[in-house]
Amino acid sequence: MVKNFEDFLIDWQHESDLTLKCLEALTDESLQQRVSEDGRTLGMIAWHIVISIDEMIGRTGLQFSATPHEAAQPLTIKEMVEAYRESSDSIVKAMKGQWTNESLLEEKDMYGELWTVATVLQTLIYHQIHHRGQMTILMRQAGLPVPGMYGPSKDEWLAFGEEAPE
Repeated sequence: MVKNFEDFLIDWQHESDLTLKCLEALTDESLQQRVSEDGRTLGMIAWHIVISIDEMIGRTGLQFSATPHEAAQPLTIKEMVEAYRESSDSIVKAMKGQWTNESLLEEKDMYGELWTVATVLQTLIYHQIHHRGQMTILMRQAGLPVPGMYGPSKDEWLAFGEEAPE
């Protein structure tokens, strides 16, 4: 739970770094990987993470510059990574200049409900974690090595020359 602004910034930096780690492990070819015929592609999920920064934080009234949530999905992972990095950096810079701990208590209209800014921020983090999990499944299906998020992945254990623990 986000209780103060500085703690959020620390959590965001960590989670943003993990999201970048996951995005950077993708290839342009892997963006077409689907879990099923009617499911989202890996590229759609990756892009959804990118544009959700604008979608969610934009509802708080913060003035920042990020990839608009209605922006078309680019064809390369390089463009997605850059868009994510720029959007993440932009909200952090804007938050530092515009918000205080008191800002976290303000209520904002989020999808027809009133959420505190703290709730919006926590949800943004959880949202990324959720979609990174989906991405790692599709990465495995696409034959990509999966980066570890909160510890080494099976691929990283093998790179260490060890067997992944059961």
